[in-house]
Amino acid sequence: MKIDPVRHIVSNGKEIVFLNERIHAIPITKVCPSHTEKKEPLSRKQIPAAGQKSKTRLNRNSKIFKTIIRAVQEKKGEQIVSLDLRNIPEAVADFFIICQASNPNQLKAIADFITFEVKQTCLELPYKHEGRQAEQWILIDYVNIVVHIMLPEPRAFYQLEELWSDATIMEHPDTHPTLKTKTT
Repeated sequence: MKIDPVRHIVSNGKEIVFLNERIHAIPITKVCPSHTEKKEPLSRKQIPAAGQKSKTRLNRNSKIFKTIIRAVQEKKGEQIVSLDLRNIPEAVADFFIICQASNPNQLKAIADFITFEVKQTCLELPYKHEGRQAEQWILIDYVNIVVHIMLPEPRAFYQLEELWSDATIMEHPDTHPTLKTKTT
């Protein structure tokens, strides 16, 4: 079966190609300013085959992964787990990071701090944000890593860890070892 990729041209001189729910940014080889001429087609070497992951793989030692975990820990996120989805063909990301907040204010604070820290440390912005208005479950999508910040009730109801039970689950401490806690 031949898959025809959906292509979109964006203003930064790259073409976004969607293949099997994966996003690939590819430099445009030739685009007519008037948009009346067609651009040169992409060669097969530039587009990964259907079902193939990109060559640069994330792991738990990746800078963005560590930055997200540390940001959650700094804002006192609870029950932090990461799900390694790389061996699941149907997965839309390489990792899910799931944590819990005790109230809506903390939920927003964790989400805002993750976005800030990843932007400062890794120079990356999220592809998509969801759930900021509902104040129950905020999702931050970095394409290869999806962060789920949830209140206790939605987390217990949706049970993402059970839904993705084929994934390798790793629990992370609620506080980072280098963070000092104040004692009175």
